Amino acid sequence: MITQTAEYALRAIVFLADQNGVPHTTQQIAEVTRVPAGYLAKVMQRLSRAKIVKARRGLNGGFTLINEPSKLSVLAVIDAVDPIQRFHECPLGIDSHGATLCPLHRKLDDAGKAAEEAFGDTTIEELISVPKSRKPLCRFPLKRKE
Repeated sequence: MITQTAEYALRAIVFLADQNGVPHTTQQIAEVTRVPAGYLAKVMQRLSRAKIVKARRGLNGGFTLINEPSKLSVLAVIDAVDPIQRFHECPLGIDSHGATLCPLHRKLDDAGKAAEEAFGDTTIEELISVPKSRKPLCRFPLKRKE
């Protein structure tokens, strides 16, 4: 339903949301979320451009969420990196179809719309408000090396 890029972004955001504003580097996030660090760096850039995360350089730097998890929807994260595909006109360019989608593309668009609505109604806060043993997407919390 969503791309791997969107899943990686959600893993990172869910992890950051559960860290109480403590910044984490791309490498730290990658290790915990099991996302390749090089790929995650690009994902984090997109999230930063979309003003979902902010990056702080230097000692004790890293990424943090800009808004509270209760104000951030799953859809906003997905839209920042790889929006759900919708069909507003025939994707095959068939002139006779135009904006009147064939049954297949109508069903695909309906599914996309339903996904957008479900993800738009779900906040990141909802994803982290579960017992620690059931934390989604990642191993939590990050254990600090002494």
